[in-house]
Amino acid sequence: MGRALIAAGLVLVAAGLAVQLGLPLGRLPGDIIIRRGSGTVYFPIVTCLIVSLVLSIVVALVRK
Repeated sequence: MGRALIAAGLVLVAAGLAVQLGLPLGRLPGDIIIRRGSGTVYFPIVTCLIVSLVLSIVVALVRK
């Protein structure tokens, strides 16, 4: 459990640094934004795929 918490903390730190450095996390090509009138619907498809890939790699590394 301790290793998983450390890995999760490192992932959060890495994501925070990426956002601070200007990586367009959440505004990637492939993310769908629909604006109609006064409403906005946002589907972060590519962002979710990248986050899922990174988390899968982290979990695989922690399990070893």
